[in-house]
Amino acid sequence: MSTTKTPSPRVPTPARAPREPGNTGSSGLPAPVPGIASALAWGAGQLINRQPGKASFFFAFYAAAITWEMVTGNYYAGMDFTPRANGGFFVKGLWGLVTLGDTPRQMTLTGLNEGDNSIVLLANGIIALLTLCLLAIIAIWGIRDAARYRARLAAGEAPERSADYFRRIWEGAFAYIALSPGLVLIVFMSVLPITFGVLVAFTDYNRDNLPPMNLVDWVGFDTFAQIFSVPSWSGTFFGVLTWTLVWAVLATATTYCAGFLLAVLLASKKVRFPRAWRTIFLLPWAVPALVSALVFRAMFNGQFGPISQFLVDIGLTDERVYWFTDPSNPNLARAVVLLVNLWLGFPFFMALVGGVLTNIPDSYYEAARIDGAGPLQQLRYITIPIVQRTCTPLLVLAFVAAFNNFGLVYFLTEGGPDNVDYRFAGSTDLLVTWLFKLTLDNRLYNIGAVMSIIVFFIVGTISVWNLKRSRAIREL
Repeated sequence: MSTTKTPSPRVPTPARAPREPGNTGSSGLPAPVPGIASALAWGAGQLINRQPGKASFFFAFYAAAITWEMVTGNYYAGMDFTPRANGGFFVKGLWGLVTLGDTPRQMTLTGLNEGDNSIVLLANGIIALLTLCLLAIIAIWGIRDAARYRARLAAGEAPERSADYFRRIWEGAFAYIALSPGLVLIVFMSVLPITFGVLVAFTDYNRDNLPPMNLVDWVGFDTFAQIFSVPSWSGTFFGVLTWTLVWAVLATATTYCAGFLLAVLLASKKVRFPRAWRTIFLLPWAVPALVSALVFRAMFNGQFGPISQFLVDIGLTDERVYWFTDPSNPNLARAVVLLVNLWLGFPFFMALVGGVLTNIPDSYYEAARIDGAGPLQQLRYITIPIVQRTCTPLLVLAFVAAFNNFGLVYFLTEGGPDNVDYRFAGSTDLLVTWLFKLTLDNRLYNIGAVMSIIVFFIVGTISVWNLKRSRAIREL
């Protein structure tokens, strides 16, 4: 009897994902090996993973950085290598950032000889450091990508082509890719000058030690200690700081209260032609603040100003009032500055509060009137809470703006009147105007940098504290 052999059924072969030429999947290497290779040479791990497209992408940044360093350096000049003489953009930049130079320039018969400019070295070093930070982000990206891709292959996942990877990155992280040029611009246009200003505070860069004839050195916190330990400096700092805080509070409060009061009055139905009144009250806001400050400065001029002459003519004063230059009465100048700031600032809050009032439903006031509430009670329990909830964040911003209101104080009083107890500051100087005098007028750059750091921490701390306590911010 013949037997018929039944053929065994074939098991279908699972479909494989497309892969790049030469991509054989996992080769048995441990997952960290490609990551270590990418740390040594960018793109090497991707090349081990059989992803030449991704390897070329990361290697391009690696090659560009090395090429730029070699081109800007002098590495073939001889065996006696020094970062100053032979280093390129990155090596010499970091060397200059650490040392701030070691060879001052001297005047010879033919002019200044070759040497180091500490401030130029500091700026170049910051640029080199920020560039290396951006390159480090790309390097970490490549290392993590190589190690994680190897781990996924070892776990049995299908290989991925470089083109598919970049397509997935483009679709999933398009917002970050579109924002990256702006990030780079912010780094070099904002972070760079801020970092430079902070680092200057830790040097002895001032009028007695100016490059290129002198080298600037790192002095640590000596300048900070000088401001708080030397009585003349500490007295000036705390005096100017006290007036700055008082000024910021009063300038914000007066402009807000005046704007609130006018907005409530103009919202009343008993006021005729409210649009005309609003237009008139907005005129001070329409005129540039610089122009208004110069006009008021001329009007309050103690020798030639019309206001002093008018007071003498009507017999209110026996002699002219020197509003901005009388050191025996500094509060007079401070009162005038607050008055001019009130003139310039109330239209903003009037327009702001007026817009909020238009959004309050009339039904709130109708219900209050039915319950027997009078105008003052409606103002206290309806208008003020709603307006305050909306305007509190802007009040904080107005406080910060007043704290750093350089233009009004400088162009109106120039910080005067003089104060014999202060160093390089007057009785109406704010911290920001004192900083301006320290740097541009007296070239005390290190002390000015310290003051900028202190101003930043004061304003930042007050702003964060106030915003956290604001119900409007908590509900965002």
